[in-house]
Amino acid sequence: MSGRAEIVFLFDVDNTLLDNDRFHDDLQQELQDGCGEKGSARYWAIYEELRQGLGYADYLGALERYRLEDLHNPAVYRAANWILDYPFADRLYPHALDVVKRVRRWGEPVILSDGDAVFQPRKISRSGLWDAFEGKVLIYVHKEKELAEVERRHPAERYVLVDDKAAILKAVKDMWGDRLTSVFPKQGHYAAQATTAESASADVTVGAIGDLLSCDFASLK
Repeated sequence: MSGRAEIVFLFDVDNTLLDNDRFHDDLQQELQDGCGEKGSARYWAIYEELRQGLGYADYLGALERYRLEDLHNPAVYRAANWILDYPFADRLYPHALDVVKRVRRWGEPVILSDGDAVFQPRKISRSGLWDAFEGKVLIYVHKEKELAEVERRHPAERYVLVDDKAAILKAVKDMWGDRLTSVFPKQGHYAAQATTAESASADVTVGAIGDLLSCDFASLK
């Protein structure tokens, strides 16, 4: 556990720092090429069943379930390697790493992500984000329910949460109140689905993560 900081900047990963929608589309094409339209559709049905049950995306778990229904299809193994070796560093949004570097002048940057315990850490590592955040990575099933643990691991006077899910920003704001500055980068399909009220509740709204390069957080100290 680190010492108490003045400000901790908490960054989501998917569709906040990297374009996970692009990965999703690329995976769909990979599955269609290897398993056909029917096989791809079945994979995504299993994926959605798992996501609803677990509360997070489990790409590898869905592939393992699909494999049990198509035991003799070698395309399943190729898809597994494709997922594990995906070039996530190429999917970082423009200036994402510059933003992480810039906020260090005001506080400590930390990844706060939802996800599974295998693929999500690998994604963060392969993208270069693990090193950029110096290993300060938190991954939970429902991060908005783990705020006490976040505070225990990274205690701070104030927090800044950067997340593409407006509902998450609102939920954390309801818990932390004025201790939190919520930042909403309007990227990806979750941002597009946000209600007007959810979007308006954010303290700061930007069109892209790179726009934070022009933001000054000095007043938070």
